[in-house]
Amino acid sequence: MSNHILAAPQQFLGFTLGGLDYGLDYSAVQELKAYRSLERFCSDGEIIGGVALSRGVIMPVMDLRAAFAPVFALPEPDTDVVIVRVAAGVVGVVVERVTGVVRLRPEQVVALPGAQRDADYLIGLGLAKGRRMILIDIARLMSVAPAEPRQVA
Repeated sequence: MSNHILAAPQQFLGFTLGGLDYGLDYSAVQELKAYRSLERFCSDGEIIGGVALSRGVIMPVMDLRAAFAPVFALPEPDTDVVIVRVAAGVVGVVVERVTGVVRLRPEQVVALPGAQRDADYLIGLGLAKGRRMILIDIARLMSVAPAEPRQVA
């Protein structure tokens, strides 16, 4: 029996938050947009960034910078939005910057040291080309409604 976290090689979309590298399952990604190009018409708060329109689809916008980065500022000109498809529909996820797509083999993903038990949305730590990437299960993360911002590291 294998003790690998991934059963097979998988692609992850890499992005940064608070100076750390993160990744989410690339198969969930529907589209990438620059934050400034997204038509926003409602703003709710820090983590729930409101509602936006993209290609005729109205979607909630979640600011992962507020959820994961200890200190974050207003969106920069190069701030990105990753539009993902989850069970509940389409969601826009605000990140600092998309860094690219990485293919990880099962042996390149290890358990995340010190991860909290209630953080089941954390897949593990991806290790590739000298980089460490915190891997997020975006579907599980979108099903969590935090009472306050979460910190991973």
